Amino acid sequence: MEQSKPIIGITMGDPGSVGPELSVKALREASLYEKCRPIIIGDAAVMQEAVKVVGGHDVTINAVSSVRQARFKHGIIDVLDLGAISMDQVDIGKFTAANGAAAFRYVERVIRLALHGEIDATVTNALSKEAINLAGHAYSGHTEIYAHLTGTTQYAMMLAHGDFRVIHVSTHVSLREACERVKKQRVYEVIRLADKACKTLGIEKPVIGVAGLNPHSGEAGLFGTEEITEIIPAIEQARKEGLNVEGPVPPDTVFPKARGGWYDIVVAMYHDQGHIPLKMEGFIYNRHEKKWESVSGVNVTLGLPIIRVSVDHGTAMDIAYKGTASHASLLSAISYAVKFADNMTLL
Repeated sequence: MEQSKPIIGITMGDPGSVGPELSVKALREASLYEKCRPIIIGDAAVMQEAVKVVGGHDVTINAVSSVRQARFKHGIIDVLDLGAISMDQVDIGKFTAANGAAAFRYVERVIRLALHGEIDATVTNALSKEAINLAGHAYSGHTEIYAHLTGTTQYAMMLAHGDFRVIHVSTHVSLREACERVKKQRVYEVIRLADKACKTLGIEKPVIGVAGLNPHSGEAGLFGTEEITEIIPAIEQARKEGLNVEGPVPPDTVFPKARGGWYDIVVAMYHDQGHIPLKMEGFIYNRHEKKWESVSGVNVTLGLPIIRVSVDHGTAMDIAYKGTASHASLLSAISYAVKFADNMTLL
């Protein structure tokens, strides 16, 4: 039974961020070990410091040099120790080249482990785009790193909070370029990825809502023609193949419908169109107590030859090593990774 549980490789994230402490908090949960075999990819010395930060006297760090050495036992946090950075080199709460170089090494290794079949899925804690670029790695985020290192050209970002899901036609580009990327073939590819992802999650006949690009979905060409020339043809092509697709739905309407259960997933045309409603759903700030009550949601890269799920929040450098960060998003990310791992052949 134990051997049937998927092995989930979890990157520690930027060593100066909340990633290490979130990793400890998540792996202190006994229920996690009931569904998977987790292992942290990072630095044991940093993880040991994170244990102190969260008061984790009930867990110990087990530094290993290979996945085979991991014990996968609750109370023992297995860390594939890369020796990328020592604790005295970590600049807590700062965007530095040293932190970025270490964070990049963790991602690089977890991808390699997955490609070689040593782990069943990958989960990533947040890294800093600024820090990895300072370290000489010219990427705009995890998604682009994974795509490059796996040789993937057709991929898409999906965000999820419970059963509220959004997949993006484009992500980390300017708004002007995002509009230019709304092309029939790309929209069609993303619709197909959305359908496949939902089926992998156990939804037999997914209903897909496709957002328009322009206000009122262009109002029959009055406010833009992308719906007519690019989005509608993509929807029609997907429908011919039997996919259940509705749209283009006006952007200010499609997300309330999704929240109400009309759609299993929404195809958003650009980064903020999808991110804003998802974070309105999963990020809850208590204005009276002046703290975040919830920072939940996950980020999934679809179309890769391996499984990648991430937390849907940043490095939170302002609260790093204070022990107050919520690990809800990391737990959700691991749960999603397990679901995908159980149905990898469908991806």
